[in-house]
Amino acid sequence: MTPRPESSGSHPEQPAEQRRTEPPTPARKKPAAKKQPATAAAKKSAARKTPAKKTAAAAAKSAPAAKATVQKAAAKKTTGKKTTGKAVGKAAGKVAEKTVGRAPAGKKPSPGTAAGSRVGDTARTAPAPAPEAAVRHAPPEAEIAVSPAVDAGDRERLLGGWHHAPHSVLGAHPVPGGVAFRAFRPYARAVTVVSGGMSVALHDDGDGFFSGLLPLREVPAYRLLVTYEEAELDTEDAYRFLPTLGELDLHLIGEGRHEELWTVLGAHPMTHQGVTGTRFSVWAPNARGVRVAGSFNFWDGTAFPMRSLGSTGVWELFVPGIGEGELYKFEITRPDGSKTLRADPMARRTEVPPATSSIVTSSRYEWGDTEWLERRAELPAHRAPFSVYEVHLASWRPGLTYRQLAEQLPAYVKDLGFTHVELMPVAEHPFGGSWGYQVTGFYAPTARLGTPDDFKYLVDALHRAGIGVIMDWVPAHFPRDEWALAEFDGRPLYEHSDPLRAAHPDWGTLEFDFGRREVRNFLVANALYWCEEFHIDGLRVDAVASMLYLDYSREPGEWTPNEHGGRENLDAVAFLQEMNATVYRRVPGVVTIAEESTAWDGVTRATHHRGPSGFGGLGFGLKWNMGWMHDSLEYMSHEPVHRAYHHGEMTFSMVYAYSENYVLPISHDEVVHGKGSLVSKMPGDWWRRRADLRAYLGYMWAHPGKQLLFMGQEFAQGAEWSEAHGPDWWLLDPHYGAEADHRGVRDLVRDLNTVYRSTPALWQNDTEPSGFRWVTGDAADDNVLAFLRYDADGSPLLAVCHFAPVVRHDYRIGVPDDVPAWHEVLNTDQARYGGGGVTNPDPVKPEPQGWHGRPASIRLTLPPLATVWLRPA
Repeated sequence: MTPRPESSGSHPEQPAEQRRTEPPTPARKKPAAKKQPATAAAKKSAARKTPAKKTAAAAAKSAPAAKATVQKAAAKKTTGKKTTGKAVGKAAGKVAEKTVGRAPAGKKPSPGTAAGSRVGDTARTAPAPAPEAAVRHAPPEAEIAVSPAVDAGDRERLLGGWHHAPHSVLGAHPVPGGVAFRAFRPYARAVTVVSGGMSVALHDDGDGFFSGLLPLREVPAYRLLVTYEEAELDTEDAYRFLPTLGELDLHLIGEGRHEELWTVLGAHPMTHQGVTGTRFSVWAPNARGVRVAGSFNFWDGTAFPMRSLGSTGVWELFVPGIGEGELYKFEITRPDGSKTLRADPMARRTEVPPATSSIVTSSRYEWGDTEWLERRAELPAHRAPFSVYEVHLASWRPGLTYRQLAEQLPAYVKDLGFTHVELMPVAEHPFGGSWGYQVTGFYAPTARLGTPDDFKYLVDALHRAGIGVIMDWVPAHFPRDEWALAEFDGRPLYEHSDPLRAAHPDWGTLEFDFGRREVRNFLVANALYWCEEFHIDGLRVDAVASMLYLDYSREPGEWTPNEHGGRENLDAVAFLQEMNATVYRRVPGVVTIAEESTAWDGVTRATHHRGPSGFGGLGFGLKWNMGWMHDSLEYMSHEPVHRAYHHGEMTFSMVYAYSENYVLPISHDEVVHGKGSLVSKMPGDWWRRRADLRAYLGYMWAHPGKQLLFMGQEFAQGAEWSEAHGPDWWLLDPHYGAEADHRGVRDLVRDLNTVYRSTPALWQNDTEPSGFRWVTGDAADDNVLAFLRYDADGSPLLAVCHFAPVVRHDYRIGVPDDVPAWHEVLNTDQARYGGGGVTNPDPVKPEPQGWHGRPASIRLTLPPLATVWLRPA
C-alpha cells in the first residue's frame, strides 16, 4: 500500500516545499519482521497500560522525552507471526480497544489522558516516520494512552460550521501510540477504515463523529466504508488531501494580481494525488466558516467543511468522486454566526433561471477559428472597417439555443455585410427583463440558451464566417439578490463598505468597490476570461459614466468628495486603466469600447498619457458617441420645414469628432421604453418616414466613426423592441403586403456595408482630422450637408445628405479640381430600396467654376430625403 506523509492536509501553514500535490513515491520494502503471534502483541500492549495520572504528568513534564521515546521505539523492529489482512485488522481493533482511553461521546477526554491537547498540535510534536510500502505496527514501547476522539471544542466548531481548519482534526494523523483516524459523517451508522487487506471499524462518538487509534507507525493509503441505513458508500476521505492551491496562487490572490483567477477559484474537476474529484475554492475573508452543499450531499454541507488558506480569505476543499454536472453552493457562516447559502461568484456554469445553483463543469470544446485569431490583430479597430449588428440573443429568434443560433445568425449577419456582432450581456442574470444588465454569474454564459461549450460553438461559427464578436460587459454594478454577491460573507465584500458609495441610485443595485484589490482582480480577470476562454473579440463596457463620478445621479450631501476634493472616482479610474492595459497586453487584436456619455477627457487615450485634467487616459479602444446619437435623432425628429433651425445638431459632432475614437450607436436603448423604433422617430407619412430613415442611415455610414445598429432596425421595424418576442420578422414575409418596403431598407443596409467595406476612405482615417473635409456645413435653408472623406492615399468619397422632401435639380457642390469625373456609388432613393428612383446615372464632370471654397464644382440632382455617395470615376 502507498503510505501518506504526515503533512497531507493537516497543516495549511507549512512551508511550500512540503505542500506537495502529487502522490508520494512509495518507499522501498523493509525486511520481513520476526515472527511472533499477533495475539501476543495485542496482550502485551494491553498489559502496558499506564495509569492516567502518571501518563498526564509524564506528558506535561517532558513532551520532548515522549517524542524521543516514540521515535526510539519506532526504530525497533516489531516481531510477530505472519497474519492475513483480516487477522491484522482484528488485532488492530483489539489493540485500539484496549490501549485507548476513550472519552464518552460528546464529552472531553479524561484529564488523565494526553488527548486533552489539540490533535493537530500532537501531530506536529510527533512527526510521522518516513513513508514505507508496508504498514507496520507500533511497538508496545511506543504506545501512550491517547484518545482519538475529536475534542469538545473542535466538535462544536465542526457542528456549527465555523471550523477554519477541519483537515487538522479530521482524516488520519500520527499521534503517540499510532495513527488516529477521525471521520465526520452525520447520518452514518458506521464508518470503517479500509487499507489494503485491513478493515477496522471506527468507534461511533455520536453526532456523526467516528474515531479510532490504530497501532501503525505511519499513515497508510486508505479509504472509508461508510454505512448508512439503506446504503453503503466506499469513498476516499476528503480530509486526507493536501491543499490544491499553491503558494504562488495564494500570493497573487492576496495581492489582487492573479490574472487567471478563474483557474484557481470556483469548482474544478481534477485529479489530485492520484484521485479524481472536484476542487472547491471561494474567497470569503469575513466568514467564520464555509461548507460545500450540493446535489452530491443532499444539500447538507455539514460533513463538508472547507479549510481557510492563511490570510488570503480563500477557503478550499477537494472532494473526491465528485464530477461534472453536480449542483453546488457555498454555505457561509457569517461573523454573527448566522448562515447564508450562496452561489459561487466564480461559477462557470449555472442552472437555468429562476433556479440559482452553480454547476460543476469543465470544457472539452475544440476551436476551429485559428485563422481568425491570427488575422484579427493585423489592424487596430479604429483603422479597420467596423460596422456592428447589436443582438439580444434570447429574442433574436426566440426559442433558439446557442447551437441553433449558430446555424442562422452568422449567415444572416454575413449576408448583410456587418463586420461584427455585439451580444447584449450573455453573463448569467436572474431576471430576463433586465436584458442581462443585472449580472449574478459574471463567469457563466447564461444557461437559458445552453452550456458554456454551446456558447463557444456560436462564437466559433461567427468567427468562421468572418464575423467578430463583441460582448456587453457590466462591471459597474450587481443586483442585491440574497444568494449572490451582496454582503457575500456577511459583510460588504464586493460592494463598497460606505452605503453612500455602495448603493446605485438609478437601478437599485450595488456598485463594486473598485478600491479593493481583490474586487479589482475579480473584474480584471473576468474581462480576460471572456477574451481568452471564449475568444471574444471585444468588450463593450456598460455604464462607464456611472463608475467615473462619485456624484453620478446623487444630490448634494449624498456623496463624499475624493481625497483631492473632486467628484472623480479615483478607484474606478485606476480599475479601468488596469483592466484596459491588462486586456490589451494579454489578448492581441481585442478592442474595448466604453459606453460613456459625458465629456470625460481621454477615454480612448493611452493610460500612460496624461491629459489637461491631469489624469492618464482610460485606455479604451473606442467610445460610444452618445452626443452624436442624441443630436442627430433630435434633428431627424423635426418636420423638414423646421430642420433649418436645428441644422447645428447635425454639424456639431464634427467639433469634437477627433477628441476620441468613436462608435456611432443606434442601440437597443434608443428603441424601447416609449422611444419608438428608429423608423417611427421620423415625422410624416409612411413613405416619408422610410425615406428619412434611409437618408439617415446613409449619413451615419458616411460620418467619421464606426457604426452600430440594433436588430430589427435594419428592416424598418415599426414597433418598439420587446425582449419577449424580438424583431417582427413577419414584416419580411413575401405574403405581407408591405414586405417590399421593409425588404428595401434591409437591401440598403446590405449595400451600405458592401460599399463601406470596399471604400477605405470611409474607415481608414476615422480618427484623423485629415480624413474629413466639409464641403458645405451651413446650407441650413436647403437642409443639405456635404463633406469629403479621404483614405490614407488621399482618395476621396463625396457624401451629400439632403433632408428636405423636394427634388433639387442642378444643385452645385464644390469639389477638388484633380478628379476628372465622379460617379454615384450609392443613392438611398433608388427604387429597389423603396425610393422614388431620382438618381444621377451618368458620370458627373467637374466644371471650372469655384464653389463652396473649392476650385471646381459639379451639378447634381438631389433626390428628396436622400443621401448620395460619389467616388472618382
